[in-house]
Amino acid sequence: MKNKLLKQIVSFGIVGVLNTLVNQVIYMICVALGMHYLAASIIAFIISVLHAYLWQTKVVFKEDENMEKRVWWQVLLKTYAAYAFTGLFLNNVLLIVWIDLLKIDRFTPPLTELLSSFGISMDNHELAVDIAPLLNICINVPLNFVINKFWAYRQKKTADNNE
Repeated sequence: MKNKLLKQIVSFGIVGVLNTLVNQVIYMICVALGMHYLAASIIAFIISVLHAYLWQTKVVFKEDENMEKRVWWQVLLKTYAAYAFTGLFLNNVLLIVWIDLLKIDRFTPPLTELLSSFGISMDNHELAVDIAPLLNICINVPLNFVINKFWAYRQKKTADNNE
């Protein structure tokens, strides 16, 4: 049991890193194309949750053959619902907190200067908009694991296993 949980946590972490990269790249492309950061976040969310579902189904929360079969579309809908709370609602609330309320761009001048020394030109606000989603990871990842493990991918015992 401990080994299975540890394997799931590690696998979830690896899938999460890949998923974060997918999300961040899509987000940054959308912002670079002139989209508002919240619109960019929503588009990145839709694509990255599908990515997460595919990998989580195959690698993280593999179906237990001794338990009741999952219905793929129900798991997909639950995955979107789980991520809608953490990855869409909570993520966007946190983006507003970081960018508009706490104004994290006031902390980015050293990074902006460092990037400038490498020929990358960004102002402090642009850099804050790119960094803010990465700050959300510390909150969203553990919460996503718990919700997905115990709700979206949960399998019920079959009648044979209830004895």
